[in-house]
Amino acid sequence: MTGKIIKGIAGFYYVHDRKSRVYACKAKGIFRNRGVKPVVGDDVVFTVLDEEEGEGSIDAILPRRNVLVRPAAANVDQALVVFAITEPEPNLNLLDRFLIMMMAEDVPVIICFNKADLGKEEKQETYRRIYEQAGYPVLFISTYDGHGIDEVRARLRGRTMILAGPSGVGKSSLTNLLQPEAAMETGAISVKNKRGRHTTRHAELFWVEADTYLCDTPGFSSMNVQEMEARQLKHYFPEFEAHKAGCRFGEDCVHIGEPVCGVKEALASGSIASCRYENYRQFYEELKERERSRYQGKT
Repeated sequence: MTGKIIKGIAGFYYVHDRKSRVYACKAKGIFRNRGVKPVVGDDVVFTVLDEEEGEGSIDAILPRRNVLVRPAAANVDQALVVFAITEPEPNLNLLDRFLIMMMAEDVPVIICFNKADLGKEEKQETYRRIYEQAGYPVLFISTYDGHGIDEVRARLRGRTMILAGPSGVGKSSLTNLLQPEAAMETGAISVKNKRGRHTTRHAELFWVEADTYLCDTPGFSSMNVQEMEARQLKHYFPEFEAHKAGCRFGEDCVHIGEPVCGVKEALASGSIASCRYENYRQFYEELKERERSRYQGKT
């Protein structure tokens, strides 16, 4: 039989048969010997050992379209990165780090701001302008009053979608709305620091309907820039592309200290958001520092 791993806990992998049944399976030793570890989202071939008890054994992992390290998941069609529009205020630096990570894995991203019922129109338009200008779809939803949930459902249908973002932004509440049988634990926001408590402890897929899976993931509060050369970073900011023709040094321009730069001109005119550019500069310096450390370690 074939199925999809929806959860992995304590050495057991729970495989959904794509219809209505979940089997608790052990992975054969051959995977460990080859250094291969099954992950949530893997499509697998498995043998049913006990139909009544719902037990089985994973025989093979089918070829992966992609595999993410954080969150750990395979065969992801798209990511819905969720931040709250307020309480807590969105950390755009963290959001941009996540966008780079997903772009590096060739996973399309939809940006979703929850708690729209608490946010002002002006704030929504600011975030919409920043990220639509960068080429990303932006949704505003409310898990409190249901605003925007139907659009999320429409974008989910027929896909495997991961929900990712910091704790306390409503990912588990959104999962419960999209698939009530998930019954995810939701946590209160700390009154002191307006940050959420971690309520999701592992990545888990939930079957929604035919060929449709939703993956809630543990919240994160930090993330390193993807491993790459500093000079490659500019390719992970899509809004730069339209302005590179104005760079004196063409493809060699990294849009930092060059005297004639179309990206910096676009920044000055407001065509590129200053917060995005400042995050780019910060990430560039992080990557350069990493390169310097590696070089010094070799000398």
